[in-house]
Amino acid sequence: MSARMHLSGAHPSQERDEGARLAMAAEILGLLADRTRLGLLRRLAEGEADVTTLTEASGVARPSVSQHLARLRLAGLVTTRKEGRRVVYALRHGHLRRLVDEALNVADHQLRHLPPHD
Repeated sequence: MSARMHLSGAHPSQERDEGARLAMAAEILGLLADRTRLGLLRRLAEGEADVTTLTEASGVARPSVSQHLARLRLAGLVTTRKEGRRVVYALRHGHLRRLVDEALNVADHQLRHLPPHD
């Protein structure tokens, strides 16, 4: 056992878990780093929606919205359910809603503190 691990009290398995946790968080933040996906998640934070509703809300072409939703679904960030022929999307959990809200709050703060441009 290394001195650092001994002093910190961390076990090798805890370090692996922390590494996996950081990798997963980076992957999630990477998915949110796309303007279209962030906009879709912001809209889904308001409630469930189908592709048509999300296309209208985002102003992005339907095929692009579908591709972004597929990535979010595969990453486990959104869920789907069938309603007749429609597929309805929803956020998987409230943590994601709070993460999107906080990212937008940081953006608002940054924008308020930009120096005026001439």
